[in-house]
Amino acid sequence: MKYIDWNPFFALWELRGKYPNRGYPKIFDDPTVGGEAKKIFVDAERMLKEFCDNKSLEMRGVCGLFAANSIGEDVEVYADEDRSEAIATFRMLRQQMEKENEEDPYLSQADFIAPKESGIKDYFGTMAVGIFGADKLVAKYEADMDDYSKIMTQALADRLAEAAAEAMHREIRVDLWGYSADEGDINTMTAEDLHKLKYQGIRPAPGYPSQPDHTEKQAMWDVLDVKKHTGMDLSESMAMLPASSVSATIFAHPLSEYFQVGEITKEQVADYSKRKGFDLKLTEKWLGPMLGYDSTK
Repeated sequence: MKYIDWNPFFALWELRGKYPNRGYPKIFDDPTVGGEAKKIFVDAERMLKEFCDNKSLEMRGVCGLFAANSIGEDVEVYADEDRSEAIATFRMLRQQMEKENEEDPYLSQADFIAPKESGIKDYFGTMAVGIFGADKLVAKYEADMDDYSKIMTQALADRLAEAAAEAMHREIRVDLWGYSADEGDINTMTAEDLHKLKYQGIRPAPGYPSQPDHTEKQAMWDVLDVKKHTGMDLSESMAMLPASSVSATIFAHPLSEYFQVGEITKEQVADYSKRKGFDLKLTEKWLGPMLGYDSTK
């Protein structure tokens, strides 16, 4: 329960407390929505117990840590510490929009991995987790015309996927990779601290602002052999299956941060397309909302 971020859950039900009662658990004290929030929360806890008792949902996940270095805007992942064979390459994009503060850096995720030419041996992580069984429950509730239970199941499956990703990321930071070994016991951290990302490192996902290209998920699926180990799959549109799934790349650099790439120029799109081995029009299709130009001209 500690890993579950309940704020998106209440937002789904359009329950938003007013300051100072914003967010879980303060929302229960809100004079307007507190009562309804508590009622729905009790139903959610009951349903979670049913999931556990009936073993109706199953979490499957896989993660990997790899020797890695950056080359320009790319991150090469190697088969072993010899670093002679690249088994995957993750392509990154750099911010280009003009900034108000000229001293602010124009970031790329490749900045968070040591350049190959530096001789520094760096590392890169990736992970994928999915919640299986929710589709079967949703189909049952649809047949019973029980919309409330259907929506509740979908919402909780999404929360469990995010919680599983949070838990796996912490295990990677503290136990497997060990770069955040002094982070402390999970039981001493507040939920607010955990979900406000008060720890070293980031886990951005392809398709989100730091790397808006969903096709980069394929590199993750290949290097981790995700389908073999978990049964998770990717649709033609790069949606993760099952729907309640989370995937991410993992950076340990203490200065790594989340950012928005924002609009990019045709020159960068052409370079990115060449690096990925894509036709330019195909790249423009995947990066459509990020284009800082009219791709039809």
